[in-house]
Parts: sequence; C-alpha cells; structure tokens
Amino acid sequence: MLQLGEGSCFPGLLVGVNVGLAFVDGIIASLAFAQLIRIHLRNSQLGWTRQKVFHLLIGSSNVGYLLYFVLTLVAACNGWLCWSYSCGFIAMAFPRLLLFAAFLLLLSFWVDLCHQPDDEEEEDEEHGFLEALLKRSLSKPGSPNTDTRRICVPFHSIHVGSRQKIVILATVLVFILMMTFAVVIWIGMGENPIDSSMVARVYVSLFSIAILLLGGALACYGLILCLKMRTVRSERATSEMWKIAGLAVVSVLCFTPSAFIGLLTEIPVLYHWHRLEINGVSTSLLLILYYFVGSSVPSAFVLWEMRDLPPFVVANRQDESRTITFIRDSSAAVNHRQRWTTATSAQNQISSVSPI
Repeated sequence: MLQLGEGSCFPGLLVGVNVGLAFVDGIIASLAFAQLIRIHLRNSQLGWTRQKVFHLLIGSSNVGYLLYFVLTLVAACNGWLCWSYSCGFIAMAFPRLLLFAAFLLLLSFWVDLCHQPDDEEEEDEEHGFLEALLKRSLSKPGSPNTDTRRICVPFHSIHVGSRQKIVILATVLVFILMMTFAVVIWIGMGENPIDSSMVARVYVSLFSIAILLLGGALACYGLILCLKMRTVRSERATSEMWKIAGLAVVSVLCFTPSAFIGLLTEIPVLYHWHRLEINGVSTSLLLILYYFVGSSVPSAFVLWEMRDLPPFVVANRQDESRTITFIRDSSAAVNHRQRWTTATSAQNQISSVSPI
C-alpha cells in the first residue's frame, strides 16, 4: 500500500482531489434534492413526473459518488480488505449506473419525439410539434378518480411509455450484471486463479463502451430533434432547441474522454489501491477528467436546464366539471370551438413543456 505523508495513504494531491470531488458531488446532490422537494410541493397531485425522476436519479448518483470518494480515503488509510474487492467495486459502479439510467431515459424521450406518427407532423406548423410534446409531457391529470389514486397510491399512477420500459429493463439488466461481477470479485478474494482487478476492468470496459454509444446516440437524436424544431416558429421552440443542442454537445464532450479513460487506464478501479502504482499528478488529472468532467458536469448541466419550476396544481378541481352547458349549434361551429379550446390550452400550458 502506497503511503506518503503523515496519516495519508494516498499522496496529498490525490487526497485533495478526492475531497474536492466529494465536495462538488455533495453540492450537486443537495441542489438536486432541494429542487425535487420544491417541484413536489408545487405539483404533488401529479405523482412522479419526468422532472422529478431526473432529479431523483441525479441526486442519488451524486450521493453515491460522495460516499465513494470519502470511503475510498478512509478504506485506504485503515486497510479495509473488502473495499479493495466487491465493496469498493459496488460503490464505484452503482452511481455510474444511476447516471447512465438518467441519460438513457433522456434519450428515450428524444426518440419518442423524433418518431412521432406522421399525422401529428402534418398539424399546424406553429403548434403541431409542441402540442404533440404536450401530450407526452402530461399524464391525464383531468380525471378526479385519477387524482384520488395519485394521492393514495402515487406509484400506480405513473404512466410509463414503451421505450421507458426498455430503459427500466436495460437498467435492471446492467444492475444484475454489476452484482454478478461483484460476486465474482468477492470469490476472487480467496485462494483461486480469479484476478479481481481484471474482472473489475472487464466490467469498466464494457460499461465505457455503453457510455460511448449513449453519447453518440444522444448526439444523433439531438441533431434530428433540433432540425425538426427549426421548422417551428416560436420563441419557446427556439429555447428548447438550444437546450437540446447544449445537452447533446455536453454529453459528447463529457462522456467521450471519460469512456476512453475507463477503457485505457485503471482510474475507475483506484479503490484497488494496493495493486496500483499511483502517481500523484497524472492520477489526479485523470480522476478529474473521469469523475468531474464525465459525471459532475453532465449532472450539473441537466439540473441547470431543468431549473424552471412547474406551475402550481390545484388539489381539487371536481367542481369545475359539475357545470353542464347546453349548446345548440352547428357541428362546424362546435368543431371550431373545440379546435380553438385545444390551441388555447396548448398555449397556456406551453411554458411547462420541455423535451428534457
């Protein structure tokens, strides 16, 4: 075990980098959970919305990184054997998995928008795209029975699309794979030919390839979505287009170097300290690139783009549906009235719609 400096098992510079990364992740996690609470207080009747899920995943991921950096320093100084094997591996891999799930979920929503039915694309150029966006962003909040169910059993009211189900399935499969590798690493602690560090590097390499593919997919679908939104002449659409472009660029610039570091170096398995040759300066720079650029920057950027609070949702609106109005008019006038009401509703609620 490398021990330089008084009471430090890592070089002083490396300890400072770990503490700094833990501090940054702690701030991001605090902001994510604070914003989650504020969002929930404004629309608690809607249950778990897309915005809440993103804040929960990002906050949980950064809490995991905070614990990982702190416990890695403590484990190195106290010689925790389990931390050099399965415990440290799980603490390293699980926060990365949560961040991967968040951006994979973002990709699924972009894919939904890019593959709309043709009849939706033929609607009015000013409102067609954004109205379709509105339909996917809101989950039938008008029914009194639905509102009651959301209050009592909020998880039963979550509307999950087909592509979002694929994201959940993929995340569960990666989690099972991660736990399988952790068991193999734990077995490698005994007297057997299993090289635990090599097993961990295999997992990191596979996951780094997945991160590269995810970054490329976000770039492609982000470009397609921006090209589609350019046809919508609206300040709101322009604002959302720049958000999508920014997320796509940040994803590529952050995930690419992080993935190559995972493929070509041993930085992700730094918890396996007693088998690594640690150089203070180069290891610190690679740590910053892998964790700060590869995880903290994308997390903070998503929080920044989703900083707008949703409008307040009134708890009970049943009284509005009790008023019955008899209208004697031609079918053409009724259709015109319905279309005007739909357009007005879309314009009133457009501020709460976002592709992210």
